[in-house]
Amino acid sequence: MLKILRDEDLDSVALMPVALGALETAFLAKASGNIVCPPRHHVSFPGSGDLVFTVGGILGEKPLAGFRVYETFNGPEHSQIVAVWSAHDAKLKGIILGERLGQIRTGAIGGIAIRHLSDPNAKTVGIVGSGAQARTQLIAAAAVRNIISARVFSRDEKNRRAFAEEMQRELGIAIEPADSIAETVADADIVLCATASHVPVLHAADLKAGAHINTVGPKTLQGHELGLDMADAAHVIVTDSLEQTRTYASPFFLSGSPHETRMRDLADIVANRAQGRTSASDTTLFCSVGLAGTEVAVASAIFDVL
Repeated sequence: MLKILRDEDLDSVALMPVALGALETAFLAKASGNIVCPPRHHVSFPGSGDLVFTVGGILGEKPLAGFRVYETFNGPEHSQIVAVWSAHDAKLKGIILGERLGQIRTGAIGGIAIRHLSDPNAKTVGIVGSGAQARTQLIAAAAVRNIISARVFSRDEKNRRAFAEEMQRELGIAIEPADSIAETVADADIVLCATASHVPVLHAADLKAGAHINTVGPKTLQGHELGLDMADAAHVIVTDSLEQTRTYASPFFLSGSPHETRMRDLADIVANRAQGRTSASDTTLFCSVGLAGTEVAVASAIFDVL
């Protein structure tokens, strides 16, 4: 039976373990060449924005295929559509409408990075940003590590206080709003940077030795939320799609630097084909850019449990 789900059907906390399981499988498939994940494709509508398509899926005994399309039009609200087919029998499994699936999927990718790159004993999180992406990144961190406390900073004091209250209630961990980025990340084992800033808001001097950083916000030469000194300080730099970093309209923020060739593929880390963290003092950096096909894998797993 065809399933059609919407944002109100998707509980980010309850479904995060489902998404993490689907993505662990997807990254192993990528490492073995069993994923279809071309870079996203933009179709421009001058004066209005773009339709952005990602198409992909998983190969194997029960292959999946599908697409996601979202828009960047000039409206107050935005929407996405994800459709999933069972490629072995041509059955349309379902469609998901809304933004929450994308948030869960991006959060879960961040969770996979945290699972494989952060110190296994990580217990504290610093969050820069208080939007939807910051929420699902924290939910994923709490799902893969024994997090006991977190601090959050965003420019709007009301927003950061609301974030702290809401996420403390949802996750059952102590979360405090902070008055500065430096205070937020100073003692954090894991740092989640999820802003819309095109100027650096986070620098290496802000961090403790051995921290793991997820950057979710802007990462192009035209604008990036991290200072380039973060790459200088990182012992390991990882992304979920090396292919996507090479196809931005504006070059990726590490393009042309010595760090460009240092970047490792998260799939290779997951499959133990490349080395990640080697000691508790290593600083690790994950640059989330969005691996095509992963939203299809997550949506399929959600259809299987809802």
